[in-house]
Amino acid sequence: MAFIDIRNLTKKFGATTALCKINLRLEKNKIYGLLGRNGAGKTTLLNIMTNKLIPTEGEVLIEGQCVKENDAVLSRIYCMNEKKLYPESLTVNEVFYWSQKFYSSFDQAYAAELSQLFGLKTRKKISELSTGYSSVFKIIVALASNAEIILLDEPILGLDANHRDLFYKELLKNYSINPRTIVISTHLIEEVSDIIEEVIIISKGKTLLFDTVENLLSQGYTVSGSSTAVENYIAGKNVLGVDSLGGLKSAYILDQLNRAELPEGLEISKLDLQKLFVHLTNSKEVV
Repeated sequence: MAFIDIRNLTKKFGATTALCKINLRLEKNKIYGLLGRNGAGKTTLLNIMTNKLIPTEGEVLIEGQCVKENDAVLSRIYCMNEKKLYPESLTVNEVFYWSQKFYSSFDQAYAAELSQLFGLKTRKKISELSTGYSSVFKIIVALASNAEIILLDEPILGLDANHRDLFYKELLKNYSINPRTIVISTHLIEEVSDIIEEVIIISKGKTLLFDTVENLLSQGYTVSGSSTAVENYIAGKNVLGVDSLGGLKSAYILDQLNRAELPEGLEISKLDLQKLFVHLTNSKEVV
């Protein structure tokens, strides 16, 4: 039995179908990347997983129990998103205090430690936090919640490079000490490619791809060289997309490499997850 079982999930808003027959089986203690362009349905999926939205069809089960109006199951999930869930008149310290009332395993000492690490002033009111520090605050609450399932919806919104680096390091450190199921929904794919173990790509409300990062990137390669040589080489191959610059060209191929047929003058390199995502979502129709 899957730890998180998403079955035939469909969500409609009037005539608009935000999600269509999503089926996913997520394992315990893994880090997943939930990728998709704006409007693909990522936030809708996370909101259904936390009972903030009711699906039109289908269900989400945690170890066989439906999340719908199930407080016992929902208490095992923490979802960080762009919306502010706390009264803005509260201070950061007050939110830490109240978070422990909702999440009994919330670690206030760890929250204080992270606040010092990130430079978050805990006496400030939520309303006084900048966009970046608002994200820092929400990251700290998510990690300190010690929930079994953590859903992070665009967690690094507004963070500078130093804070993003701190976040990734602390996430991995926290995960190594206390493994749990983590889903990171983000558009900065290159930054999370070394963190996530499996990738879910959603396009137009449907699942385009669900695979391990290692297996996905091993299935293809990038070939670069002169435009003419690349064009001749890729004829008849499963080409995801092509980038051109002057007389040079790079093609992204989802296929096994046969080095014996590789002409001289062409360079081969590994697929890049960000490039793969861009070309998959640009070139593939979801059926």
